[in-house]
This record gives sequence, C-alpha cells and structure tokens, in this order.
Amino acid sequence: MPRRAPNPTRALSTRSAADAPAPDASLADVPHSHRGLTYPFGRSGPEPGTLREIAPGISWSRLPVPGALNHINVWVLGDEGGIALVDTGLNIPPSRDAWDALFAGPLAGNTVMRVIVTHFHPDHIGLAGWLTDRFGVRLWMSRGEWLFARMLTTDVREAPPAEAFAAWRAAGWTEEQISAAAAKGWGQFASVVSPVPVSHVRLQDGDTVRIGARGWQVVVGSGHSPEHACLVDFDGKLMIAGDQVLPRITSNVSVNLSEPEADPLGEWLASIEKLKALPDDLLVLPAHGEPFTGLHVRLDALAQGHHGRLDALHAHLAEPRRAVDCFGVLFARAVGDHLGLATGEAMAHLRHLEIEGRAVRKVRDGVYWYRQA
Repeated sequence: MPRRAPNPTRALSTRSAADAPAPDASLADVPHSHRGLTYPFGRSGPEPGTLREIAPGISWSRLPVPGALNHINVWVLGDEGGIALVDTGLNIPPSRDAWDALFAGPLAGNTVMRVIVTHFHPDHIGLAGWLTDRFGVRLWMSRGEWLFARMLTTDVREAPPAEAFAAWRAAGWTEEQISAAAAKGWGQFASVVSPVPVSHVRLQDGDTVRIGARGWQVVVGSGHSPEHACLVDFDGKLMIAGDQVLPRITSNVSVNLSEPEADPLGEWLASIEKLKALPDDLLVLPAHGEPFTGLHVRLDALAQGHHGRLDALHAHLAEPRRAVDCFGVLFARAVGDHLGLATGEAMAHLRHLEIEGRAVRKVRDGVYWYRQA
C-alpha cells in the first residue's frame, strides 16, 4: 500500500548587479526581509536529496544547475494515493542523482501519481520523461509548452537552419560569432532533456486542479515562455510561480526564431498586470531563489525595471543602432558567453518599442537598424 510522505513536497535568467544575492547561509529558516520582500524560510535552500517542509503536504527540494543559475527548486505535493512532483530539473547526472537520493530517503515508499511542469525550459522539463517513465504516470502541463518541448527535442541537425544565420546577422553579430555558433550544431535542447512523453494532460488558464487536499487554480502567463502555468492555492495562500515571478533575478524575455515578429515583452508586461489581480499575501514558491511574500512589490519592480530599460533604450536610439549596440544599455554586466540570450532580450525590447510606435526598423544588407520614431 502506498503511504503519504511525512514531509511531502535563458531560458535562463539574467540578473542585475544590484540584485545579485549575497550568501546568507546563517539565516536558514530565519525570516528575512530585503528590497520589500520577506523570506519566511531565510535565504538559503535545502541541499539536493533533502526536503524542507513549506506547509502541510508541501515540501521543497533543490536540484543542481550548472553555471550562475546554480539550482532549480522543485516541489513535492501530497496527492491522493501518493505525491505529485512539480518541475523536474535538467537531464544530467547530478539531477538524476538528487532524485535518486530523494526516492531512497525522504520519499522512500511513496507513490508518484503525476508529474507537473510549469513550462518547457530544460531545467523544468528535462527529467519529466525520465520520471513519468519511471513511475508510469502522466505529464501535466499546458498544451503550448508541451508542443514547444516536443518540437525542440525533435529538431536536431548538424547545422543551424538558414533562418538562424539570417537572424544572427540581422542582430549585428560578427562573422566570427556566427561561425562559433554554427560550429555547435543545432538541437542542444535535446541534449539535456529526456524524451518528452507523446501524450500529456492539458493545464488551461482558469482550471482548478485537485491535488490531495488542496485545490490549485492554473494561472497562465506569457513572455518568458508561451503558456507558463502557475498554480495558486487561494485557501492556503500559496503560489507555485515557476519562472513567472522570481525574487532576485529577472526572467529572460526574448524574441525567438520561431516567432521573429512577436512581442514577448508586451506579453510579459501584460502577464505582470494579470498577476497583480492575485492576492498580495500569497507565499510565492519560485523556481529559483527562496519562497517569499510581497508579490505585488516584486511585480511592480519587474515592470518598472523593463519600463526603465525601454526608456533608456529609446534615448539610445537617437542614432541608428543594431541589437548588439544596445547591450550596454540593457545589461548591468558584460554579456560574455550569453550572446544568444542577450540578443534575444535586446530584440524583445527593440520590438516592443516598434509596437509602441517609439522606434522604427530599417534593413540594410540584412542588418536591422533601429532608430527613434
């Protein structure tokens, strides 16, 4: 008989220098406030392979992520007959080892009933197929995110498509940068994502999903990804936020090759306004960083940050600029190895200025030049 757990539980992101977190290991499990947010569990998280109880029937664990992002938070929810897992980590050995340690330790003897994924990015969906196969259960996520993941894991080829070369040149990349990107091939997404299940249970905006004793309303946002599903328990005053609201870093919002004329930043700002209709007293459970309260303060800061960058970018366009000429205005630190993410975000801001009628685009020799309207 299955038993319930005693403690059931860029794109990558960019961060500004001002928001870079300082290590606060000594504050574990001590309420702490910073920049208008309160961290009821302090500003350090559980070690991989361990659980920390957040509320009755909800526990928190962490999986390792290479690079500055460092980790992803995953949540274990008490479910009817067992547990539900929310988000899964990258398909890399350290993450699989962390799950193995959980199933051999604090989750031993529990039955996994379903796997829920907030959105298609590899640190969230990477081990979804591995977990659903292991336990013989369904994947739950929004249709748009599932389709994107299925598409990206099957689009593997030796060389990038012609559209990618055109997009890189349009943004102002040098031939050396284009050659370096092309040498990596195409389809790296699949290298860190286990095979995505061929079927799923669809999460739709406004749905209420019963998980154990709690009812979670699906609240869909967009901009960072197509149909990012947050889960809100209004009675328990809890929000599983994924990457839609992070406490100290700003989720990457990029124009992608799949929709080069889209306005993802407009969708992101509209999603912020939508989320502000939620109660301000929710305990937010983010994918990166620590659980916090102060939802509206954080949403306002995210919106103000983007509007400030839009205004600075508009001023910068007094002279014609390419996307690569805008990095210094948009980012507080050097782009380094994140040229693709930086380009996508720069293009998102430039595109939004176009949509607003504040900038115009001219194409010369395949390069996009932007100037104040």
